[in-house]
Amino acid sequence: MFNRCGIVSKEMFESLLPSKERREQGPYVVMECFQSIPCNPCNTSCSFGAVKNMEDINETPTVYADKCSGCGICVTVCPGLACFVIDETYSADQVSIKIPYEMSPLPEKGADVDALDRFGNVVAQAKVVNVQANKKFDKTNIVTIAIPNELIYDVRSIKVRRQHNG
Repeated sequence: MFNRCGIVSKEMFESLLPSKERREQGPYVVMECFQSIPCNPCNTSCSFGAVKNMEDINETPTVYADKCSGCGICVTVCPGLACFVIDETYSADQVSIKIPYEMSPLPEKGADVDALDRFGNVVAQAKVVNVQANKKFDKTNIVTIAIPNELIYDVRSIKVRRQHNG
């Protein structure tokens, strides 16, 4: 599927997950980067050393999950919008996902949004639990959403609902 349409398969996604023990400790990054292209901002921007140094700029990133704090700076610098921070400890029945967001309007914390799957289909309603917008992020904001646990693989974007005034 990936070679045909660029959509990451569930097996590809699962190959990126850290150990169950690490996932139970809090947020971790997943870099859905499978193409050998000249790119390394995730490595150069990580102050925790969580992304392996690349000998060749065409290497795909390797994450040291034990060093990842879940800060999300890699989410803001990835030109392919391929980095997501997942927190499976968010609640008993929901995970939170930090997603890159470059559209307008920027949702507000507490807003209900449509959670979109990898094909752009609405698969759930999500609550915005945090919005990080900063000029240092170079126009890629971070929107953190809460979704049902079983959608951890599926949800990769959101659609902000139109607000009706009055």
